[in-house]
Amino acid sequence: MKICIVAEGSYPYVVGGVATWTHNLIRSFSEHEFIIVSVLAERSQRGKFQYEIPENVREIHEVYLNDAKWRNKTQGKVKLKAHEYQALRSLVLNQEVDWDAIFHLFQREAASVNDILMGPDFLRIITEYYQIYYNQLVFTDFLWMMRSIYLPLFLTLRMKVPRADIYHCVCTGYAGVLGSLGKYLHGGRMLVSEHGIYTREREEELIKAKWVRGIFKNIWIEQFRKMSILAYERADTVISLFNHAKELQIEEGCPAEKTRVIPNGIEVNQFENLPGKSREDAKWINVGAVVRIAPVKDIMTMIQAFHFAKERAPFLRLYIMGPWDEEEDYAKECFDLIRVMNVSDIEFTGKVDVREYYGKMDMVLLTSISEGQPLAVMESFASGKPVVATDVGDCRGLILGESDGFGEAGIVVPVMDVAGISSALLRLAYNQSERTRMGENGRRRAAALYRAETMYESYRTLYEAQASENQKEKEGEQKWRELVSN
Repeated sequence: MKICIVAEGSYPYVVGGVATWTHNLIRSFSEHEFIIVSVLAERSQRGKFQYEIPENVREIHEVYLNDAKWRNKTQGKVKLKAHEYQALRSLVLNQEVDWDAIFHLFQREAASVNDILMGPDFLRIITEYYQIYYNQLVFTDFLWMMRSIYLPLFLTLRMKVPRADIYHCVCTGYAGVLGSLGKYLHGGRMLVSEHGIYTREREEELIKAKWVRGIFKNIWIEQFRKMSILAYERADTVISLFNHAKELQIEEGCPAEKTRVIPNGIEVNQFENLPGKSREDAKWINVGAVVRIAPVKDIMTMIQAFHFAKERAPFLRLYIMGPWDEEEDYAKECFDLIRVMNVSDIEFTGKVDVREYYGKMDMVLLTSISEGQPLAVMESFASGKPVVATDVGDCRGLILGESDGFGEAGIVVPVMDVAGISSALLRLAYNQSERTRMGENGRRRAAALYRAETMYESYRTLYEAQASENQKEKEGEQKWRELVSN
């Protein structure tokens, strides 16, 4: 079986939960061939892999959303056919879209992104959209913003997606567009595994973003929503990590009958019997944070909360374990904050084998403003460590349990609540028996509910079922051709 994994801003270029999940999934199905189609921000990221590529990965393809070379692809004037024009108009005006017509248009050899984006048909459509909804704005600003919004999508639609039996998208968005395009071009089946709800996450980012202003935020949000709905409609199965995420998918337009919950899992035995504290460590209460240094992880709130906790518990020490070269400007802000606040005993380890650290931690901290079902929380549980985490994604369900009887395995705190996070750290720092009790609750929960082998078996069954359906469709098409020919 040939499986095409479609990732966006993730594997194999970024170290983190989704990328690690993807890497481990591929390695666990060595009997299958994999193709990677990865959506990247720009061409400068080309080939900068952060993982050793498994042997069963046969090809890696890249798609660039902000490709400076797009203007050089002009092949001549493109005249849209009537149904192509209507499909493009419906896409821009947020009407029901004939995606097959859109796919066919951008797969035409004669069509270039430059010709379409800078051509008279697109200008006419944008002018109509402007006159109906946004005529209070300066038209030239509006036109160029709309071109910047549609450029990434048009570049995505131009890709020659490789043939595969299954297109497995690890999010919706541009990855979902590519999976839908692959299914349109080659047939096969399509799966979507959402670790977070793509549309909600992009909306949160845009609300806070400084690079886009005013009403254009709403247009961008609607653009992401259109792409997610396409993925939901074209997918054969849409997977979430927990029940609330499934409910959100349905709210965002996913047909309920397509949804399925498959929780994350980890290799629990890899986090058992880890090396504990050294004699020097014994005088410290160690707090660990397994995160990449990025705004979504809200490291600045983490630093502030730790600082205020340390003022009342000088024996606290914080290890931040993860790369900082992906968001260098944000990392610099974090380092500057530590210097300005004069915070001591924070160590940035960079990318490390976290199993060398978990054993000497007393608790683990996660201050993200957005998550799915964090592997770091599960790893902490398997290591027997309690977790202080913000109330995002499935952190509440993981820590407090879904009526599973294991008991609380840490403390859930509000997002960006410096005082609440600091208080939680102090509560655990001064209560060893509570740390032990919560750590043991987490260990039992991970062992019972979040084993990698259970997750992989669910995907194995799903892959086989999809392959079987694919074969039935091919056999049906063959019989139909034979009947027609006779």
